[in-house]
Amino acid sequence: MLGSYRGSQALVLAIPSGGVPVAAEIAKSLGLTLDVVPVSKVLLPWTTESGYGAVAFDGSVWIDGEARERWNLTREQIDQGITEARVKVARRNFRLRGDRSLPAVAGRPVILVDDGIAAGSTMRTAIAALRKLKPSEIVVAVPTAHASALAAIAKLADHVCCANIRGGLSFAVADAYEIWRDLTEDEIAAMLGL
Repeated sequence: MLGSYRGSQALVLAIPSGGVPVAAEIAKSLGLTLDVVPVSKVLLPWTTESGYGAVAFDGSVWIDGEARERWNLTREQIDQGITEARVKVARRNFRLRGDRSLPAVAGRPVILVDDGIAAGSTMRTAIAALRKLKPSEIVVAVPTAHASALAAIAKLADHVCCANIRGGLSFAVADAYEIWRDLTEDEIAAMLGL
């Protein structure tokens, strides 16, 4: 699906943690530069997986207003969730980027990679943050996604590549994998050669 970018000036950017092993394979296969753009979900207070927004590597925040109302979240809960996501993004930026700046994005194609899209909060927020850096195009590349979330992301990206599109009332990225687990930041750093 991404063969036309082989050997080009495209930059492969992974959303850690799950996006790193996928992006590493894409970058290796296409002979492209790999880097990371940490983004973290703003989590519902009672779960460690489900979110209603996200914080990007540049500090920008996106909150899903419909989800906020549906869950009747208070201002304090939202502020706490944003603070926790910011801490996670800052930690990952420090651990995975150190004092390195992001390679030049302006005028280059960017292939933005994650391990999948369930609701789309992190991908949506990453796209918005990257648009500010003026790439020539943003290509979202994920192995799996929920159909409705992918349709929403397709409106924000220039191109979308997804091998496994699923439907249904509930969807977890892990459901599309035979073996899936959370990766530690040390494992991610090792994949990035840090």
